[in-house]
Amino acid sequence: MLHTLPFNEHVKEYEEWFDKYPFVFKSEAEAIRILLPPADHSRGLEIGVGTGRFSKELGIKEGIEPAANMRALALRRGIDVIAGEAEHLPYADMSFDFVLMVSCISYFENLQEAFSEAKRVLKTNGSLIAGFIDKKSQIGKFYEQRKPHSVFYQDAKFYTTKTIISELNKLGFKNYEFIQTLFHPLDEIKEFESPRYGYGEGSFIVIKTIK
Repeated sequence: MLHTLPFNEHVKEYEEWFDKYPFVFKSEAEAIRILLPPADHSRGLEIGVGTGRFSKELGIKEGIEPAANMRALALRRGIDVIAGEAEHLPYADMSFDFVLMVSCISYFENLQEAFSEAKRVLKTNGSLIAGFIDKKSQIGKFYEQRKPHSVFYQDAKFYTTKTIISELNKLGFKNYEFIQTLFHPLDEIKEFESPRYGYGEGSFIVIKTIK
């Protein structure tokens, strides 16, 4: 289950973040795009779709989002979004070619259950793609410091890339690929930062793994 209260009550502030950091969003979206299966030829789901920014940009048509006010804006952006929680996905087994999670894993009540549910709704050889800020990166450390003062981060639980890999390994995911971006402090990112393969340098990591 996602921590919904701050996101439901602070939609305006959430949206303003994207306007304040347009090159952060562009860099993250392009990093994800590299590992994303073609949306036109596969059925994909974004978990924690928020206001639909990433789904709209990446051509993903379906999503779940527990925060009603976020959901309303995603619907206006043309996303077929329904109410739902990552740990209890309202879909049949083997429904999707890929599942995307962007910056939402920090808000799951149970990370293992969320990954397990994603695996359940994936088709055989389907892909789970997770994008997140690494806890030990420079932006990750900055977010950790801001937790007491931020309505969005105070309940967040940030993870290292190695922890995420470990949790996915427990469920039998395989064939990992990694992309990273955001190589400078948040407020210094004034242009598009080209993604690189691997992890350990950039703050934003994208992991693709196969069921």
